[in-house]
Amino acid sequence: MARLAQTAGLTDVQQEILSTVRDFVDKEIIPVATELEHRDEYPQAIVDGLRELGLFGLMIPEEYGGLGESLLTYALCVEEIARGWMSVSGIINTHFIVAYMLKQHGTQEQKDHFLPRMAAGDIRGAFSMSEPALGSDVSAITSKAVKDGEEYVLNGQKMWLTNGGTSSLVAVLVRSDEGHPEGTAPHKSMTTFLVEKEPGFGEVRPGLTIPGKIDKMGYKGVDTTELIMDGLRIPADRVLGGATGRGFYQMMDGVEVGRVNVAARGCGVAQRAFELGVQYAQQRHTFGKAIAQHQAIQFKLAEMATKVEAAHAMMVNAARKKDSGERNDLEAGMAKYLASEYCKEVVEDAFRIHGGYGFSKEYEIERLYREAPMLLIGEGTAEIQKMIIGRRLLEEYRFQG
Repeated sequence: MARLAQTAGLTDVQQEILSTVRDFVDKEIIPVATELEHRDEYPQAIVDGLRELGLFGLMIPEEYGGLGESLLTYALCVEEIARGWMSVSGIINTHFIVAYMLKQHGTQEQKDHFLPRMAAGDIRGAFSMSEPALGSDVSAITSKAVKDGEEYVLNGQKMWLTNGGTSSLVAVLVRSDEGHPEGTAPHKSMTTFLVEKEPGFGEVRPGLTIPGKIDKMGYKGVDTTELIMDGLRIPADRVLGGATGRGFYQMMDGVEVGRVNVAARGCGVAQRAFELGVQYAQQRHTFGKAIAQHQAIQFKLAEMATKVEAAHAMMVNAARKKDSGERNDLEAGMAKYLASEYCKEVVEDAFRIHGGYGFSKEYEIERLYREAPMLLIGEGTAEIQKMIIGRRLLEEYRFQG
């Protein structure tokens, strides 16, 4: 876009990366996204193109073969990709959460083993917290790991696993009571396991089954699955960080990155919805003039553009806070909450501008209308974000009476 969602203070390298990604989105994603989405087809050619651009190694340090870029650069790239097709940004997001968790919390052996191949795109990452009866209550996880010699045996069922079929490395959060006496707080008896598997569906390694894709209203193309562990044996050296009981904190650190990502996705989808709305408003004529000349439509466009700008600014602030090394759960929660809510509203306004044609699958806005709701629940619902924001505000503004 010419004017909206600009980011001040970017380096020449960051601008060059974003320009390259933007060109790729305009030429390779937008022209085919709706057709692939309607077929629920995995965008293999697009993913291969992103791999050639080095996007799978964007935030991985240079010493492991990555580009060593910041979370801000990553978030701005995600914003561009989501503007083309949100599902593609989901494929990238899960990969980078796992890479980030390895970079921040992995043992040196784990980093040396996984990160170079993740940077090259040879290993694709996915992470798994949720379970069928879990929702946002991570403390209620029932999947369990039991120590057996030099291995752990994992049993349980996980849900809503993005990249479940196409990934070859899954970071799985389970309960691990070994070394944690009865009565230990739930979040202190959880462990993240690095589970390697073959891509595909069915039994992808002994004790691990990935059923077929979950049929979704939107967010198609990317595979979302369950993960079933039945006697899955994992070596002890595949405990992330080498020690049990740290999984909750490791996952929450990764989810903060994920929340910035979801905010960036919301910004990208909202930008595309605004583009479609403002273009259509100048093409469609009623009562002898383009509908963009009607004050009611101009008011909608003004509100939409303001929301795009506000969401983008909050997303950039959250990314920069994380890059600085400071705690950013407040900023990430605010950005995710605002960007996802505004995305829904901007998409709906663009849908309304299209009138009856917005209901037709021939128009791109129909796809965006089905994609936006996923952002309201992904990486924590709006209600969860409000809880995080409220608690952090009370910490910051504690009454001293």
